[in-house]
Amino acid sequence: MTDPQAIQPSALDQLPDRDPEETAEWQASLDAVTKAAGPHRAAYLMRRTLERAEGNGLALPKLLETDYVNTIPTAAEPSAPGDPEMERRITAWNRWNAAAMVTRGSKHGVGGHIATFASAAWLYETGFNHFFQGKEADGSGDQLYIQGHASPGIYARAFLDGRLTEQHLDNFRQESGGEGLPSYPHPRRLPWLWEFPTVSMGLGPLSAIYQARFNRYLTNRGIKDVSASHVWAFLGDGEMDEPESTAALSLASREGLDNLTFVINCNLQRLDGPVRANFKIVQELEAQFRGAGWNVIKSLWGSAWDELFQLDTTGALVRRLREVPDAQVQTYQTRGAAYIREDFFGRDPALAEMAGLLSDDKILECFHLSRGGHEARKVYAAYKAAVEFKGAPTVILAQTVKGHTLGEGFASKNANHQMKKLSVDEFKTMRDLLELPISDTRFVDGVVPYGHPGADSPEVRYLQERRAALGGPAPARRTHALAPLPAPAEKAFASFDKGSGSQNVATTMAFVRLIKDLVRDKETGKRWVPIVPDEARTFGMESLFPSLGIYSPKGQTYEPVDRDQLMYYKEAENGQILNEGITEAGSMADFIAASTAYSTHGEAMIPFYIFYSMFGWQRTADQMWQLGDQLGRGFLVGATAGRTTLTGEGLQHADGHSPVIAATNPAALSYDPAFAYEIAAIVKDGLRRMYGEAAPGEDQNVFYYLTVYNEPMPQPAKPSAPGVDEGILKGLYRFNTAESAGVQVSAANAPRIQLLASGTAIHWALKAQKLLAEEWGVAADVWSATSWTELRRDALEADAALLRGEERQPYVRRALQGAEGPVLAVSDYMRQVPDQIAQWVEQDWSSLGADGFGLSDTREAARRHFGVDAESIVVAALAQLARRGEVKAASVKEARERYGL
Repeated sequence: MTDPQAIQPSALDQLPDRDPEETAEWQASLDAVTKAAGPHRAAYLMRRTLERAEGNGLALPKLLETDYVNTIPTAAEPSAPGDPEMERRITAWNRWNAAAMVTRGSKHGVGGHIATFASAAWLYETGFNHFFQGKEADGSGDQLYIQGHASPGIYARAFLDGRLTEQHLDNFRQESGGEGLPSYPHPRRLPWLWEFPTVSMGLGPLSAIYQARFNRYLTNRGIKDVSASHVWAFLGDGEMDEPESTAALSLASREGLDNLTFVINCNLQRLDGPVRANFKIVQELEAQFRGAGWNVIKSLWGSAWDELFQLDTTGALVRRLREVPDAQVQTYQTRGAAYIREDFFGRDPALAEMAGLLSDDKILECFHLSRGGHEARKVYAAYKAAVEFKGAPTVILAQTVKGHTLGEGFASKNANHQMKKLSVDEFKTMRDLLELPISDTRFVDGVVPYGHPGADSPEVRYLQERRAALGGPAPARRTHALAPLPAPAEKAFASFDKGSGSQNVATTMAFVRLIKDLVRDKETGKRWVPIVPDEARTFGMESLFPSLGIYSPKGQTYEPVDRDQLMYYKEAENGQILNEGITEAGSMADFIAASTAYSTHGEAMIPFYIFYSMFGWQRTADQMWQLGDQLGRGFLVGATAGRTTLTGEGLQHADGHSPVIAATNPAALSYDPAFAYEIAAIVKDGLRRMYGEAAPGEDQNVFYYLTVYNEPMPQPAKPSAPGVDEGILKGLYRFNTAESAGVQVSAANAPRIQLLASGTAIHWALKAQKLLAEEWGVAADVWSATSWTELRRDALEADAALLRGEERQPYVRRALQGAEGPVLAVSDYMRQVPDQIAQWVEQDWSSLGADGFGLSDTREAARRHFGVDAESIVVAALAQLARRGEVKAASVKEARERYGL
């Protein structure tokens, strides 16, 4: 029978073999080794040969997996500086206080996580003692993305160095009193400590990659040299299942982000059990990262394993480690020496012989305690290798035991993620293991005490000295006293006030024209960060390519196909545009990094991210919450907005809901402008509020969401009536009346209605205004509702003020005061968008909207389908007036028949 391997096609078969005889000799040598020394020896020689080839720079496919051993041999480990015994004591105090904090909080039912930091303590402590640069270091210091569930350990360290008190720790997850600590890293809740919100798993690694990339962007553009800053992302092996966790790995390697290190705590457990019960998560991650072009460092085994590897003269131990699934490794952690001898060593005669040389204590030390992530020397070696590696990002796969040092009731137990407390006896056992001087008398009424060696103790002095040498406390968020950015020239905004005359201009194009003027501003133009996910031409932004350039760390290594054209595709090392390709998640990560540069780097940057509106809040709303948590500032622009404006794209691409989702985010100021001059006014005020002189009581840490449309229409001039500017920003103003619009109403005492419309819907309202007057004798005033959400928020604040005994009238009620007739509101979104303000409108209220799924058709047909076109508005208006007895009921039926509704 023919060996199938002999006829397996290979890519090499496509190449001519210039010396078949030499090739045959190499193959024969491999066959001989396999026959004489066995397949394991042959595989070993092949791997070592491929490693040598890779080291010599030969163009061969990389090995995606290495053996299940440490990347850095014990003999090659550098000696860690500092005082190992002092660092051990510091880590012991932090372990204790992290567990005590969560246990004490459990009495109040607030929960918390103990096991994560217990497994990762040395991963953090080694970094804090020797690597993580503080804010006073070169550049902007390092950026630390702390694993959310490890937050108790970070609080414990801040307590040890005097930044937190016992009162703070006792208010863990109890923030309402003012002295509490948020459960996870939340800059909005603890803005002096946390920089990056990370507990929404997957967003931390994605954001870390784009933060490292944005650091390079700032440096290459000459904004600020932050080349000394390093980004560290601490992640869980279970977290790597989130698609966002690995979505941008190729970007990081493609751009050579050697200022980035992922530290993945491989404790082999997620919330419910093993991460890869029947497989090996470390090997899987190694292959994934190596395949993406990352430098991979594995720190799996502690020093107790050195003796075992020295005894492994046949490779049997390495083979066994490679084949044992993770769930079985977890089982070894909970079983005795006899079980391990039989199940692990008993499968191979060579291993059985090795086990005969080992004591039970040695076996238990290796399998219960000794992991690469639990030894400062191993972790230091990995970190040092990572920061010294150039040309690619590094991932460190550090194996640990979840619940390490917490006792047999915690270590490697499937349920330990949900276990929130230790008993007093378990704490006493932990105390003895950690060698902490905490007497039994301090356990009063069953309450575990916090431990602290004293503000002037050797441990605290050492900790503070190490942090001072590294540039100050960490983690820490800096609030910079930045001078307000100068306002751009007024003409950039005023040019929109006169309208476009007879020229049709879509509001998307109006926004882009405004940005083109603003990026030319001598004072602030360089601070704009245009972000677009491969849709610049859709939005008419291609003219920015040659003038601003598309950022690329490699510049432009080719001649673009359109080089002879005016708007050619220009990439540059100092390019200003971030054209991300088809990744809304990546674009949002860009936006977050740019929008928080005022704090991270002390440089105010003005990002605007323009995207198909249905691919924003619908797809990346979690990142927009992250943006709000991180106190980001900038402009999100949902283009081709509305349920009926993007013709032909169908239900998935019809946005009838983004303002609804945006309204749920307290940091988002959501606007649906109808006209170019409204966009100019909103952007102008947004720049003032976020980057200039904010008014007293205004929160600068907000971001704007603007919906703009691809429907070209004549842009009117800005009305000269008083209050227009205030109305644009607050959310509502009267655009015209029936009289000022010049429509003819036959009767002097004609019935009147107020039409409120936002975005492109105002054009349907204006047509309806004319039809109502000319065909039905009804006078209609048209109002532009630039922000239903801001109107609602103002009204809610007025309600809250009334409860405090303060007299305050909602703006929407004040604006509509005295307006005759009922109110009919319409938008290109679900009815609940305008209905947000219904309860504060004194007039009779009704609304129209595009509820339901979208569909592919013309704009006119889609609007008729949803009942929001001009004719539908007319019928709805007549129906509303008929209910009030102001028009005949027969008029409603007549209008329906006339317009074919």
